[in-house]
Amino acid sequence: MALQSNPAWQAFSDAVQAAHADPEQLRLIEAGQLTVDLSAQRDSQTLRDAAIELLSVAGFEQARHALFEGGIANLSENRPALHTALRSSHAPESVRSLITAQLERMKRFVDDANTYNRYSNVVHLGIGGSDWGPRMVWHSLKGVSNRRTLRFAANIDAHAITAALDGLDPRDTLIIVASKSFTTTETMTNAREAIKWLEHGGIKHPLNQVVALTANPAAAIEFGVAPERIFEFWDWVGGRYSIWSTIGLPVALGLGWTTFEELLQGARDMDTHFQTAAIAHNAPVQLALNMVANTSILGFSSEVICPYDARLTDFVPWLQQLQMESLGKAVDQQGNPIDVSVSPAVWGMPGTDSQHTFFQWLHQSQRGAPVDFIFCIEPEHHLLSHHRQLVANCLAQRAALWRGKSVEVSFQELKHKHDESHAQWLAQHCLHPGGRPSTLIVLPKLDAHRLGALLALYEHKVFVAGVLWGLNPFDQWGVEFGKRLALELMQNDPEQTKDFDASTRHWLASLMRVTSKNH
Repeated sequence: MALQSNPAWQAFSDAVQAAHADPEQLRLIEAGQLTVDLSAQRDSQTLRDAAIELLSVAGFEQARHALFEGGIANLSENRPALHTALRSSHAPESVRSLITAQLERMKRFVDDANTYNRYSNVVHLGIGGSDWGPRMVWHSLKGVSNRRTLRFAANIDAHAITAALDGLDPRDTLIIVASKSFTTTETMTNAREAIKWLEHGGIKHPLNQVVALTANPAAAIEFGVAPERIFEFWDWVGGRYSIWSTIGLPVALGLGWTTFEELLQGARDMDTHFQTAAIAHNAPVQLALNMVANTSILGFSSEVICPYDARLTDFVPWLQQLQMESLGKAVDQQGNPIDVSVSPAVWGMPGTDSQHTFFQWLHQSQRGAPVDFIFCIEPEHHLLSHHRQLVANCLAQRAALWRGKSVEVSFQELKHKHDESHAQWLAQHCLHPGGRPSTLIVLPKLDAHRLGALLALYEHKVFVAGVLWGLNPFDQWGVEFGKRLALELMQNDPEQTKDFDASTRHWLASLMRVTSKNH
């Protein structure tokens, strides 16, 4: 059924448009040791009732059960999406032993490396979900007592791999090759370059310093990696959900096994909250409902993420991949066109840098965008005046977006500095429309447990939004199409490229002329 002809959807839409946010009504949800403040999102009893009915009609309870119990969550590929099982103490029996065996192997590898002081440096090669998860966790949690140095290379641009290897000692460097298929062009190209670097550094058996993280062990063995150095995950783990799997190996090597376990525990706590909390007090469900309301009904086309913590710089691109790869669809589970706007673009950067970059647009543009603000109560440094300023800026920007500022208020402020006519003219430029929605997520502090909970919060938000919109958040056919075309272009075969447009053929020919000179 088309959403706009669904009575439950229409009731939800009507309730959203009639509701408002009351700045004096505090709406807090405690979840996984995080606090989610929804006070600047629309709310009413009618809206809450309509949301519950919409979730029921969409089959939310059944979909959530299938997610955790191994049902077919990914319809187009006919498989479950069991990333939650990777961190569960009660994983479905069908996968429990597989997960336990790989975790035990990972731990033995980390313990052995620590016991014998192996690998001062770890270079992680992956892209997309095989890269953003460990990269984001490392940059969020690394400190002065890290066990090892981690570097990352994802892009096929050779500047990435050369920068990752630059200055390292090949004798004390581990190369991790992370690819679900173990055929990913960027990753395998960088892996071959890293092996050459080891060889040029005097390493006689470079593959002894290579580890594979993959769902295709046979391909890793064919590449030359010994079976005991291959750590497996599975096709029911999407790349953007894979940090909880063996893809977390660099985190365990760089930050310690205990840190990796705490990351899993934090996500596990959020899973429990998501499974047991009532709808009105269920943080992922409420985040999803707000996103659906803001996007499909109120017309916002993007969503801004502003962590007021410099350590969370990589959180934004991690979330971009999670949300936009999951929800960037135009058809529902049955293949029918979706008749409402879905999947807002995700963008942002940490505050206060963001205030001097795009907050002018957020405050005074015609439309603006909803914002997720994130901050930690306790800093990991002793410069408390900095932290007070940081949090004050976060709260002030959020308040200003909602409160707004009228022309009359601006005029009253300006008339003491300017003549009346100029003050009236200038006041028009100082108008802040206000009423712009936001969510505030507060962490007691940024540690592995709270970070794990934060990541799982957004994973479940994306899942619920997929249920409400009726789409599949676990496939990514658009990505696959582009990959296939790139492979065709790399063949340098006129028969393979004749169906491409004139511009593509022109620039491909130019590329081939340049690269042939270098060979």
